Amino acid sequence: MKYLILILTIAAFTSIILGFTLEVAYSQKLIGFGVVVVFFVIFPLFSYHRWKGKDPKDYMLTKENLDKMRENQKRR
Repeated sequence: MKYLILILTIAAFTSIILGFTLEVAYSQKLIGFGVVVVFFVIFPLFSYHRWKGKDPKDYMLTKENLDKMRENQKRR
């Protein structure tokens, strides 16, 4: 998964850079394709890869987590 994300990222940014540098009729399409791939393919894959196996409740501001944070502040 890590290598797929890396390859797609390189391809998308290459497409964006080539779209800005090349003087061809479809340069705007290259830029658009790169942006679409970054936001609709790479970002969700990266998010899934990084959050796999973790509990989202640990990162939410619930009453229990706020109480833990306040207790940790009092200890310091």
